Amino acid sequence: MTEQKRPSLADATRGRILYGGDYNPEQWPEETWPEDVRLMKAAGVNSVTLGVFSWAKLEPRPGERDFGWLDRLMDLMHENGIGVVLATPTSSPPPWMGHLHPDTLPVTEDGRTEYWGGRQHFSHSSATYRRYAAAITEDLAVRYGGHPALTLWHINNEYCTYDWSDEAAARFRSWLQHRYGSLDALNSAWGTAFWSQGYGDWAEIHTPRQAHYMKNPTQVLDFKRFTSDMLLECYAAERDIVRRVTPHTPVTTNFMPLWVGQDAWRWAEEEDVVSVDLYPDPRDPLGAQQGALVQDMTRSQARGPWMLMEQAAGPVNWRGVNHPKPRGLNRLWSFQAVARGADAVCYFQWRQSRQGAEKFHSGMVSHAGEEGRTYREVKQLGAELAALSPQVTGRHTVNDIAVLHDWHAWWAGAQDGRLSHEADYPDVLRAWHRALWEAHLTTDFARPDHDLTAYKLVVVPQLYALTDTAVDNLLAYVRQGGTLVSGFLTGVADEDDRVRPGGMDARLRELFGIRTLHEWWPLDAGEQAECEGTPGVFRGTLWSEEIEKAPDGTTEAAYKGGELDGLPAVLRRDRAWYLSTLPEPDALRGLLTRIAADAGVRPVLDGLPDQVEAVRRDDLLFLLHHGRESVTVSVPGTHRDLLTGRTVTDEVVLGRYGVAVLKP
Repeated sequence: MTEQKRPSLADATRGRILYGGDYNPEQWPEETWPEDVRLMKAAGVNSVTLGVFSWAKLEPRPGERDFGWLDRLMDLMHENGIGVVLATPTSSPPPWMGHLHPDTLPVTEDGRTEYWGGRQHFSHSSATYRRYAAAITEDLAVRYGGHPALTLWHINNEYCTYDWSDEAAARFRSWLQHRYGSLDALNSAWGTAFWSQGYGDWAEIHTPRQAHYMKNPTQVLDFKRFTSDMLLECYAAERDIVRRVTPHTPVTTNFMPLWVGQDAWRWAEEEDVVSVDLYPDPRDPLGAQQGALVQDMTRSQARGPWMLMEQAAGPVNWRGVNHPKPRGLNRLWSFQAVARGADAVCYFQWRQSRQGAEKFHSGMVSHAGEEGRTYREVKQLGAELAALSPQVTGRHTVNDIAVLHDWHAWWAGAQDGRLSHEADYPDVLRAWHRALWEAHLTTDFARPDHDLTAYKLVVVPQLYALTDTAVDNLLAYVRQGGTLVSGFLTGVADEDDRVRPGGMDARLRELFGIRTLHEWWPLDAGEQAECEGTPGVFRGTLWSEEIEKAPDGTTEAAYKGGELDGLPAVLRRDRAWYLSTLPEPDALRGLLTRIAADAGVRPVLDGLPDQVEAVRRDDLLFLLHHGRESVTVSVPGTHRDLLTGRTVTDEVVLGRYGVAVLKP
């Protein structure tokens, strides 16, 4: 029997870039709705997300249903040509649920109950919560599955709930039994001979609650895996309900960017559409790089076009100081997402709230209303995206570099008893991606056990824990002619956080030309290690290592002075490179640029001015100017700028936060 083809984002876009965002009309008098629709149509909005936080309105008391207002909204959207991404409201249960069923509330690490009054206040392991969530999802699917406005299902919202409750502990024990099969296997994996932690009965195992001193790191690692899996079970249960009723309508849930609690590689395999929420700080000089990293990762998870589910048209409200986006920055960052594969550009939210915790979080229509700068820019962007849609939707990108990232390696390395809290994994990952981004070398992301044969260069910023399968995959990649460059603290432990003999997997030591890794020498905050060699004289940061190279290893750069004087800082064996420190940004960029060139990888465009980013999406060349002063970009040949309709030859002038989309 042939498996039915799963729907995709293309089934929702239908040749358009989806443009719009979360619409929460229950916050406003119904008389406001026609005005909202007028403004939406004027702004080119073709998609709204309804119902994300509407559970209390849809089910005011247990088992009651109030769908009349949503009926009218669905009809209103359809009558005006606006598609609906219909959400299940299960991220924010109504107060009556926690009041009547305390077992649905999550419990913190130190045993305190988290109550209603905010959001995400649900226990992922609660059978009661899951029963209510399934019931409201079923009724929504049956009622609106055939509605012509429906284009996409959005399950829950930003799954991010931890739970240390007794019910979660019972589910944790079941999860562990399935993973290990026996207590002997669990005790071996957890290393419970240390500190007299041996378990003789499954009932003795609890969630890793507050302890007097450091917890068992492998128990904590498994709890992180368990949490991701329990949240995924919640998603899959609701997804399966709507998929059964509407098998041709795609389903998604929105990731938070690089969030520690969710193995997004595994989650992406369970979604028809991969979507993400993205909120770089407009005052952050590396905000655009943070956006590029998240976009590259999301596109790689989607293995094609993806959905920007949320961004801010202006300021957010959760930073210490919340700055608005300067004129033109929202447009620039939106086109950056499209350049990197987004076929949907959406916001939280449509109209800025007047009450509640997020009343100072921006909307497409700000408190300034129709005459405000925010709405005027939203309107301009809507028109441009509509014109660009036929040329861009569905197009893929091809990159020669893969950056390896794995949640399990991150979880394992983030233990309390690690050698340095300064060497924080996300910071290391961002530093390596930044170096490639600033060198105009575009990248995909991949998991260490993915097929890497299509890439000329594979970059491993840091993968503390690696399975044997992943190690074998890296070795095979290099044997087949690929170039591999790795950062420190890679291959230190196996999947159970058991340190490999020699402090690094022996196969990797041989690969990189390391005879002995004698000792790790983490650096204090602000401390630097002087180095000399490739790429010249530079300073290492965060980390250093006492390495004795193998006879066939080549020291490309060595430490100067101190205890490690003359020892390798950058080591190479044939096409495999190892960095035992994090070079300062210019040095890391120069080194990776050289390695990429030797591997046959070139920048998207040579000679780009500072602050100009070039990205190819199929045959379209996106030029994105992240500065405020006009620049001239050399682009050999003749192209048509799809945003202006003008033909350009050999050069393009970009103004403040300027964008060009060039087609040969």
